[in-house]
Amino acid sequence: MPSGSVRIQCAAFLFDMDGVLIDSTPAVARVWHRWAQTHGFNPEEVVAKAHGRPSIATVRDYLPHGDHETLNRDVERQEMEDLDGVVPLPGAGELLSRIPQGRWTVVTSSTRPLAVVRLRTTGLPIPETMITANEITNGKPHPEPYLQAASRLGFPAAECVVVEDAPAGVRAGKAAGGRVIGCTTTVSADQLKAAGADWIVKNCGDIRMESTAPELIAELVS
Repeated sequence: MPSGSVRIQCAAFLFDMDGVLIDSTPAVARVWHRWAQTHGFNPEEVVAKAHGRPSIATVRDYLPHGDHETLNRDVERQEMEDLDGVVPLPGAGELLSRIPQGRWTVVTSSTRPLAVVRLRTTGLPIPETMITANEITNGKPHPEPYLQAASRLGFPAAECVVVEDAPAGVRAGKAAGGRVIGCTTTVSADQLKAAGADWIVKNCGDIRMESTAPELIAELVS
């Protein structure tokens, strides 16, 4: 094992989507920038707050007395139409191809229609067990998304490893009882560590599968 690498063992991997498997940051920033300008808010602040959370949560925060469902559908429509620059992040496709079906899934704050569009656009597989904003009551940083994901795969959350890029997602994974790999694709390593990440890597290219039976064994190289 190379110097500086870490070997981890788990039953399954639970991947956040945007910022972990897919680079949608430019599209997300464009949509929320326009939304903020339309409603008279600071675009930079709104874009930062929107990342890693269900879009309806951001809508509610800024327009507490608005028609949240209608406003959120408009945001979702814009995100589904704006796919310019939406690409897989380094190492994502190769990593997913090396993990057996049923031993990984996607846990995203996006709605199911948006998640499907982005995964198809990037050519990444769409797991049947995927957890989206449509399947949960409480979004990240609440543990519910990761607890549901682990349950659908048939494993305790404590036996799963979460892969996240946002502090809210890291906190959700830790609150669910899982161990968390933080990817520095969106925020700094210090921010991920402060949220509770157990390990830090640059992206999925630094996660290399060594064995997939009976347990998943991966090497982290940073």
